[in-house]
Amino acid sequence: MSCAADDTRLPARRGIGRALLADPLGAAGFALVAVFLVVALLAPWIAPYDPVALDVKAKFQPPSAAHWAGTDHLGRDLLSRLIWGARLALGIATTSVGIAGALGLVLGLVAGYGARWLDGLLVLVFDSMSSLPMIFFALAVITVLGPGTATLILVIVLVSFPAYGRLIRTQTLALAGADFILAERAMGAGPGRILFRHLLPNVVGPLVILICMDIPVVIMLEAGLGYLNLGVRPPAPSWGNILSDGYTSLRQAPHVIIVAGIPLVLATLGFTFLGEGLRDVLDPRGAGRRRP
Repeated sequence: MSCAADDTRLPARRGIGRALLADPLGAAGFALVAVFLVVALLAPWIAPYDPVALDVKAKFQPPSAAHWAGTDHLGRDLLSRLIWGARLALGIATTSVGIAGALGLVLGLVAGYGARWLDGLLVLVFDSMSSLPMIFFALAVITVLGPGTATLILVIVLVSFPAYGRLIRTQTLALAGADFILAERAMGAGPGRILFRHLLPNVVGPLVILICMDIPVVIMLEAGLGYLNLGVRPPAPSWGNILSDGYTSLRQAPHVIIVAGIPLVLATLGFTFLGEGLRDVLDPRGAGRRRP
């Protein structure tokens, strides 16, 4: 029975990419995310200038052939800083949500399939962490540990993993009584085989969707904390630092804050559209929600 259940999932897995690209929103989101990933990976080669190099004589230059996005108050090339900022933002976002997703996946599986006392303890941890206001909790941790990339990743992991854990726990509880799981147990399969061979492939899809939808939230959080000078420390070219610089020089050079906001909007749209497309592909029950 378990083999049959696994075989029925193979065609769907093979067609995920094709189905995603057939959806206009999913294809648009995939294209935007792919562009950001390529820009982030190739930042050292495609950035026209050193993102931290100063040229005070060229400060507040508007967009031109020499500086496509203009320069900031220290004469630094904004396009180069935005390109390196994409590398930094995506690096922080993928690292933090990856760690949080792995932690939530393990704890959710244990809570949903483990002993009831352990389930109750983990649910208490999830609820306690989820009840903390995200921004105030982030500010408290940063105040204690000091601003920086490692602190920012820690904050994102702590505020993200409870939602992932609860999602995986709910999925695990729903599948624990399924016929193919009961058949595996009747044939003597151990908890490890059931968890990693049968439950894990069935619960990871919704987690991928949620992580994809959370990446723009993490990017915005990083930018917001950077704007408050509580995130990545200057002169690192983070999008939040560029926004902060643009706000202080809004009257002299409004183009700074405008070009700094464009990648944030595009990244949010890209990951949101991609998450919506993945939801339709990976969740058969919701595949037609946006279609007549």
